[in-house]
Amino acid sequence: MRAISVRDREADGYGLSLTELPYPHAAENDVIVEVHAAGFIRTEPDWPATWTDRAGRDRTPSVIGHEVSGVVVELGFGTTGLTVGQRVFGLTDWARNGSLAEYTAVEARNLAPLPADIDHVTAAALPMPGLTAWQALFDHAHLQAGQSVLIHGVGGSVGSVAVQLAREAGAHIIGTGRAADRDLASSLGAQDFLDLDSDRLEDAGEVDVVFDVIGGEIRDRSTALVRPGGTLVSVAEPPTVHPRNGRSIFFVVEPDREQIAQLAARVRDGSLTPLVTTVRELDAVPATFAERTRGKTIITMKPLH
Repeated sequence: MRAISVRDREADGYGLSLTELPYPHAAENDVIVEVHAAGFIRTEPDWPATWTDRAGRDRTPSVIGHEVSGVVVELGFGTTGLTVGQRVFGLTDWARNGSLAEYTAVEARNLAPLPADIDHVTAAALPMPGLTAWQALFDHAHLQAGQSVLIHGVGGSVGSVAVQLAREAGAHIIGTGRAADRDLASSLGAQDFLDLDSDRLEDAGEVDVVFDVIGGEIRDRSTALVRPGGTLVSVAEPPTVHPRNGRSIFFVVEPDREQIAQLAARVRDGSLTPLVTTVRELDAVPATFAERTRGKTIITMKPLH
C-alpha cells in the first residue's frame, strides 16, 4: 500500500516520503480502515511516539497522521461494535502507524460511525480539533453558561472549533489572533477580539477560562487574566507560570468515541463547522508538509462521497 512515512529523526525533513509499505495487521479489537481522507499535525515528527512504540522500540518507517475517515474493510479477533463496510472516523493511536496511508489499523473503540450526510473531508478534519477543544473546555476547564473564556488562535483549526463549542455552551468569548482573523472570530460567535500584533492582551480583563494553543510568552501573560477559581488549559506546552488563585493544566488529547459522535451531531445540525482550508492528494504531502495554513489541511486517498 502507499503511505507517507518518516524514517530518520536526524535527517533533513525526517526522511519524509511517499513509499510502499505492507498492508497492516488487524490485532485483537482492531479494525482495518480503508482511508478516504486523513489529517495530520505538522509537529508529529517531534513527538517521541512517532519514532518508538509503547515499549520504547524503534518503529521506523513510521506512518504519520492520526485523523482518519474511511470504511471498515476488516475486523480483528474479538472486535465488536463496528461492521465491515461501515463508514467510520476518529483518531488512530499515537504510538502506531497512522492515517496517511491507503489502509490503517485502528482500535475499534477509537472510531465512531460516520453519518451518511457528512463527507470524508469534513470528518477527517473533526477529531483532533474537535476533541482537543471539547476536552479542554469541558473535561478540564468545566466551562459553563455565563462564564467568560479567552480562546487563543481562533483562526486555527482548534481555536475555531473551540469558539463554536463555547458559543453553544453560552459563554462570553474573547478570541485572539491576527488582524485577518477578526471577521472569522465574529462569524463563529466571539463577542470580542484581540489582535495579538496590535492590542494589549491585558485588555481582555479577568476571565474564568483561558484556552491556550500558542504557549510561550502569550501563555505566561495569560495566567494573570485568570480570575480566582478559574482555569488556564494549554495544549501547547506545560505551564511554567501559574494563576495566583486558579488552576493551570496541560493535557494531550485522547480518542473518545462518544465525544466525536457528539461533534458529528453538531456538524449535522449546522452548529459546528471544522475549518478546512486545504485539500491535497497523498502524493503531495512531502512537498506541502511544511506549509502553514489557516485551518486544517486534509489529505484524500479516494474519490469523495
